[in-house]
Amino acid sequence: MENIPVVKIGLIAVSRDCFPIALSEKRRAAIAEQCGAKKTEIVEIKTTVENELDMLKAVQEAKDAGCNALCVFLGNFGPETPETLIAKNFDGPCMFVAAAEGDGDMINGRGDAYCGMLNCSYNLGMRHLKGYIPSYPVGTAGEIADMIADFIPIARAVIGVTNLKIITFGPRPQDFFACNAPIKGLYEIGVEVEENSELDLLVSYKEHANDPRIPAVCEDMKKEMGEGRYYEDLNVRMAQFELTLLDWAEKHKGSRKYVAFADKCWPAFPNEFGFEPCYVNSRLVSRGIPVSCEVDIYGALSEYIGMCVSGDTVTLLDINNSVPKYIYDDGIKGKFDYSLTDTFMGFHCGNTPSCKMCADRAVKYQLIQHRLLEPAGSDPDITRGTLEGHIAPSDITFYRLQCDSEGVLRSYIAEGEVLPVATQSFGGIGIFAIPEMGRFYRHVLIAKRYPHHGAVAFGHYGKRLFEVFKYLGIADIAYNQPKNLPYAGENPFA
Repeated sequence: MENIPVVKIGLIAVSRDCFPIALSEKRRAAIAEQCGAKKTEIVEIKTTVENELDMLKAVQEAKDAGCNALCVFLGNFGPETPETLIAKNFDGPCMFVAAAEGDGDMINGRGDAYCGMLNCSYNLGMRHLKGYIPSYPVGTAGEIADMIADFIPIARAVIGVTNLKIITFGPRPQDFFACNAPIKGLYEIGVEVEENSELDLLVSYKEHANDPRIPAVCEDMKKEMGEGRYYEDLNVRMAQFELTLLDWAEKHKGSRKYVAFADKCWPAFPNEFGFEPCYVNSRLVSRGIPVSCEVDIYGALSEYIGMCVSGDTVTLLDINNSVPKYIYDDGIKGKFDYSLTDTFMGFHCGNTPSCKMCADRAVKYQLIQHRLLEPAGSDPDITRGTLEGHIAPSDITFYRLQCDSEGVLRSYIAEGEVLPVATQSFGGIGIFAIPEMGRFYRHVLIAKRYPHHGAVAFGHYGKRLFEVFKYLGIADIAYNQPKNLPYAGENPFA
């Protein structure tokens, strides 16, 4: 995947000066050995931190080694001030873990890191510093090596978000107020935004006419889709647009390392550009550059976070329509352990990457826009350019990070799957099943006023997403609660 960080973790051991420093150093070396055995690449920082000067030296050593994340290891009780100041002086996410006893005697081989982790957390709080602490942060060398491996996708998301610029084109659509949200929340977590007009995009697109790179992009599109699955006469226009976006990203990311787009794709777009942008959007997200529909800024951000935690491409879908009972009875009931209200159809015009779709995928036209923008009974022209077909069966995580109308960031996460059942409908679409979706729909999506767009990661990544949202300071992380755990406001007598 392009456009997401490569994480390089430095391992720093700390030591309280009234405990043997050799204990921390021996335990640090054991972790490094376990990481090597488990194929987890780390940089073992040789400076052991006992005081503030050691802290500065160790942080500089990590920076010089190119580290962008740290694991701060309490090999014994640890020095409270220096160890927490590591997080202040290092520009990147820091995980704090502690050594379990058992690798030596209980006199000179006892480190009391179990106790030291309490003071470490207390001091991080006093200094208002962020530190990632695993669900149980005390472990053997092998267990801490596993914690480091689990930390990598979390660190990747945090690094990505704090180095991300979201580039938008066009005001958010009038009739889709759900895509409007205060951008204040973006700045609070370190994301930059560049807002542009659709006219800016159109001008740049026209400047790319006859770009010498267009033929190569057209050939790549043909190869991706296969003969009979694309419009030959449309490829040049779409290739021109793809190059326009890629060039804009490169020229406008400025001081940021990573980019995402949130574009206005209707109703003016097809009239002026001569096609629908969905297939191009799918191609960019397949290589790590989200392009959300309807200027959904938080949708683009959510997609980007999902790519970082999964290391794979994602999509953005409408939580769109209920599954008809006749489809449920014929294709789901008795075959899968889901009720009718556990299921729904996830749909968008055609932005899901082709690698996540079934063999029926093809570049087609957007039926809804065709009704609105082209004469009744005419052949589709400017409304062509969607990537339609069924989304391939897969485990999925449906999730979103959103800023509410009061400027407060909140999120939801729900794991489920795409079922191998035909939708009998159009678009890029699939039948999704999430346990207790009916209750989740009412008491989270509706009650907490989430928009209709949800990001989809292809696999179960709820644990990682939860930790990322928690690290970013999101207090409200909703999920699909089981029946025995009622939601706030859910009628217990229903």
